Amino acid sequence: MAADEPPKIIIDEDWKSQVEAERRAAKQPPSEPMAPAEAATPGSAPDDAAGPPGDDPEMPPASFELLLTTLATEAMMALGQMPHPVTGESRARPNQAKYLIDTIEVLRDKTAGNLGDAESQAVEGLLHQLRMAYVAATP
Repeated sequence: MAADEPPKIIIDEDWKSQVEAERRAAKQPPSEPMAPAEAATPGSAPDDAAGPPGDDPEMPPASFELLLTTLATEAMMALGQMPHPVTGESRARPNQAKYLIDTIEVLRDKTAGNLGDAESQAVEGLLHQLRMAYVAATP
């Protein structure tokens, strides 16, 4: 690995199988129609970047795991670990990465006592991996 390349995050197999299960579930049609989003979320792509104008793709069912996956993916992009899906550019943004890691920590703290063992372990493992990647990616 070159000195200027950021270290890559290694995600354990349990996390990968969790994400794959969520992807399979996302491909299944929802049991009831979902309301369209009122406004774009921060960091989301404009309508024309996702497809033709008016294109509103189906969204997977909301879940705690999907929320964590979304935040972790954004953190990995902010650490320069993966390219931005729209621009294709990999650029480290340490302040954004720290904010996203802190957000996952807030979720962990606010859901304490309400998560199952597997969910708690997933959050702790994710936080550990992201913190180590942050330390490795920042001077």
